[in-house]
Amino acid sequence: MTSNEVAPVLQTTKTTGSDPAFFSCWDLHSYYGESYIVQGVNFDIREGEIVALLGRNGAGKTSTLRSIARATEPELRGGEVWLDHEPLHTMKDFEVAQRGVALVPEDRCIIGGLTVEENIKLAQIEEPVGWSTERIYEHFPRLGERRDQDGATLSGGEQQMLAVARALARDIKLLLLDEPYEGLAPVIVQEIESILIDIKKLGITTIIVEQNAVAALRLADRALILDNGEIVFDGTAQELLDNEELRAQYLAI
Repeated sequence: MTSNEVAPVLQTTKTTGSDPAFFSCWDLHSYYGESYIVQGVNFDIREGEIVALLGRNGAGKTSTLRSIARATEPELRGGEVWLDHEPLHTMKDFEVAQRGVALVPEDRCIIGGLTVEENIKLAQIEEPVGWSTERIYEHFPRLGERRDQDGATLSGGEQQMLAVARALARDIKLLLLDEPYEGLAPVIVQEIESILIDIKKLGITTIIVEQNAVAALRLADRALILDNGEIVFDGTAQELLDNEELRAQYLAI
């Protein structure tokens, strides 16, 4: 394929409950009231991959993440979501969280009035198998330095680190990140990227929604483009970086 050719969508194959991919979405349909937002999304992910979910504002990226996490809104009205042989689409949001899915929303939801350490421990509903508080501080030394500081008083970059650390505190399998670089200085973005690379090395699968598409693609193994609630591209991050026409058409970069 030349840099001027628009890549076709790579079609995913429907998996079954007996033999699903590590993570698989099949024919997702989600609504806010009567507004049809996610319109038949399909994709599979291998364990340990970082996948960038990209598209213009309003394309359905955040809604897709929230549908996977079984958040109250949008309402999932059709389709299947499988993680490590378990059907998430049949579960409530708290059950999905118990199965190892963590959504880090754009607003980070840091709890003011609680220290950094209290925010982390609140996420540890039971004693973690792999992510003790001290291990978290090994990967997030800046948080260790501020463990007694009110979480709401941290800088934007530090709050993002805390939001990711709090997700890891539950021994997750799948990390969903919604706009993790929003409002952060380039040097802090690089620091967050370094942390996400470390998380990948630990085998955690990540889906990242990010308006800074170049930064997301620099980190990702694969890229998906959503347009009007549907996947229009599924390929490697490098294929998308190399395809100027596709980036201009769907990402305006």
